[in-house]
Amino acid sequence: MKTKKYYETIKVQQENYYFEGALDYFNERIRVDFYLGNVALLIERIEKLVKEHKFTKLIIKARSEHLYSFLQSGYMIESALKGYFQGSDGFFVTKYVSQDRRNSLYWAAGDDILDAVLKSDQSKEKVIPDEYVLRRAEKNDSNKLAKLYGQVFKVYPTPLNESTYVEKTMDEGTIYWVYEKDGNIVSAASAEVDFGQRNAELTNCATLEEHRKHGLMKELMKKLELDLVSQSVYCSYTIARALSYGMNAAFHQLGYKYTGRMTNNCYIFDKLEDMNVWVKDLSKVVF
Repeated sequence: MKTKKYYETIKVQQENYYFEGALDYFNERIRVDFYLGNVALLIERIEKLVKEHKFTKLIIKARSEHLYSFLQSGYMIESALKGYFQGSDGFFVTKYVSQDRRNSLYWAAGDDILDAVLKSDQSKEKVIPDEYVLRRAEKNDSNKLAKLYGQVFKVYPTPLNESTYVEKTMDEGTIYWVYEKDGNIVSAASAEVDFGQRNAELTNCATLEEHRKHGLMKELMKKLELDLVSQSVYCSYTIARALSYGMNAAFHQLGYKYTGRMTNNCYIFDKLEDMNVWVKDLSKVVF
């Protein structure tokens, strides 16, 4: 795969509408995170941008009151985001430009994994050995974090293998928790917080293969959730690889609810992958 520019954030303000999002060059898609105003004109502008950049997928985080407008324009609901907009529900609505992008080669395999996850025992708890040290990451961990992500993911939707990018995400409010062993970070996860809409995406989950049997990721998630609740952020969600039993099982065991799958959503490892969406209302959790 040839090297691509990753993405750029955009804010478009016109007389009748406004939206914020990203031109995602690496994953050949446009994403709209927030919008106001005339939905029909908004859709028209977004679809012009898609043609201009030759993207193959459009993703819009839509409010429930606008679902019919998007459906009438050929969009589909791929997943739900309960409580996303300051407690009101949101939805990932999508549209595809190419048949190849629309059709998943791994949908049935994803269904089998999801079925096994939903039938799994949620009560399993593992004892983490004493040599693993759990803590919140700081800026001076950026090199170690970049090294971890570079080892775990040969291809990833964002340049987390670059320490400057990791620092940039921290400056923008992303929270990282890590496990260390012998002075090396062996597992990490983060929460990308949207304080405007009071939600957070749990993401950038990575554990070195030889350390995956101890249940480290579940404990990292619990710490991130505590951080979010302390800041009155109650909508927590994640987008997990549909082909990863371990990641989906971890969120299921933590009480997240499966709300849909996003087809050929982003490049991870060696291909475009389908991603499962899991959502949790942290206001109902007793810590």
